[in-house]
Amino acid sequence: MSLRAALAALICLTTGAVAQTAAPVELRILAINDFHGNLRPPPGGIRITDPNDAGKKISVPAGGAEHMATLVKELRAGRKNHIFVAAGDLIGASPLLSAMFHDEPTIESLSRMGLEVASVGNHEFDEGKDELLRMQNGGCHPVDGCQGPQPFAGAKFRYLAASTFETSTGKTVFPAYEIRQFDGIPVAFIGLTLKGTPNLVSPPGVAGLEFRDEAETVNALVPGLRARGVEAIVVLIHEGGFPTGGYNECPGISGPIVDIVKKLDKAVDVVISGHTHQAYVCEIDGRLVTSADKYGTIVTAIDLKLDPATRDITGAKADNVIVRSATLAKDPEQTVLLEAYGKVAAPIANRIAGTITETLSRAPNEAGESALGDIIADAQLAATGAAADGGAAIAFTNPGGIRSDIVMKPDGAVSYADVFASQPFRNQLVTLTLTGAQIKTMLEQQWLDPARPRILQVSKGFSYSWDNAKPFGERIVAGSMSLNGQPIDPATSYRVTVNGFLAVGGDGFTVLTAGIAPRIGVYDVDALYAWFRTNSPLSPATPGRIARLN
Repeated sequence: MSLRAALAALICLTTGAVAQTAAPVELRILAINDFHGNLRPPPGGIRITDPNDAGKKISVPAGGAEHMATLVKELRAGRKNHIFVAAGDLIGASPLLSAMFHDEPTIESLSRMGLEVASVGNHEFDEGKDELLRMQNGGCHPVDGCQGPQPFAGAKFRYLAASTFETSTGKTVFPAYEIRQFDGIPVAFIGLTLKGTPNLVSPPGVAGLEFRDEAETVNALVPGLRARGVEAIVVLIHEGGFPTGGYNECPGISGPIVDIVKKLDKAVDVVISGHTHQAYVCEIDGRLVTSADKYGTIVTAIDLKLDPATRDITGAKADNVIVRSATLAKDPEQTVLLEAYGKVAAPIANRIAGTITETLSRAPNEAGESALGDIIADAQLAATGAAADGGAAIAFTNPGGIRSDIVMKPDGAVSYADVFASQPFRNQLVTLTLTGAQIKTMLEQQWLDPARPRILQVSKGFSYSWDNAKPFGERIVAGSMSLNGQPIDPATSYRVTVNGFLAVGGDGFTVLTAGIAPRIGVYDVDALYAWFRTNSPLSPATPGRIARLN
């Protein structure tokens, strides 16, 4: 062998050895989910296990866009490779500061934080596909126009919707995935929402859309991604689970995300989830699965190791970091943004609605009844009880529409912003005529999803019992439904008030679409505001409208 050939061979061997031992590429992913427009820290912060007493829970002040922006900067400081992502429900069911402007402030806030890609959640469709497209692309609201302190430019981040198809075109509403390069290694982020979205959103909001199976959607994309040289795959999915343990662990988890992850192609390495408003860091089927609680109280820091040779993920770990509003500084850019919107919203937000004697909780008891649910149902009955307003005898409201407690303050005062935070969807009330038999059917439909029953809150004067031991369709105890002490007659007609979401079959209450003689009323939040104005101080009523057997 010539000297030149020997040197060439040595160089090849040396280069090969270097390539084989090249250090892994490190990538930090920061993730959030279910922000729901909580630009200010949510009341109550986050509940965690007391570090000094494992048998107790404590509330930690947490959240707020100003503090989250600071934490995001801290978590990516000094990191060459990083990306900020989200797993849906960034908007919708938002407090007044965001909702008053159709969630434009939230889109602007997250864009300024550097959010890059986000899957769509079911609440992204609350105002329909066209409004969601406006969130992405910008422009004034088609009805309310431009209300904010500056023109709305749309999201700087990219929405992804791999499983959401327009039935007219067969195409996805947004791209299915985004591929980003980190030191030359491609990483794919697939974004999608849960298949059950049509059961969670008002039917007009998802008209013309099809929501396909989550795992099947992802698996169908894998061959194409691999053909493009992608081996590292991260799924952003708006579906989740129910863990045991603390916010940074997962000794046990149940719920839809478990089966979905087990069905995913083995090429998927990491799953960032949401929807259930839980915090967890899990390993399911050998893969890292995370969720960051809700309302911006946690940012998940996920650290990946990427192999330069195989271009796959060889290591993954995560840490759920609390957005501690008591200790994290406020980001100046976020402060300026929030104050600009706050000046426009303040005259409405700060109006005093009334007072309370103690916190009105939305947490249900074992029967499914909550203190705040009782009051909201009473308010809706009062707003529609007069003949001119619909002539309602009963009001029902869905628990998913009650988004936050009305928390007791030192002076007991409740503002319009507090009222709005508990009823943020601005659904108009609808009074319908239903038979007693249809009312029973409606109540039976509370268990369409046995894993997540939706127990309707009921107005004063109406009561019933349900039997947890009975099968679906037979849980309402015969003869237990009564109105003002009189049994509900299956053949008699009753005027019943629900919100517009329920009236069109939302949450699976399809029997309500058969109601007749509809009368459109005021917005639900305005009914509650009026109830506070005329009945303060308000206190929790003694529960007993709903009774549970077994």
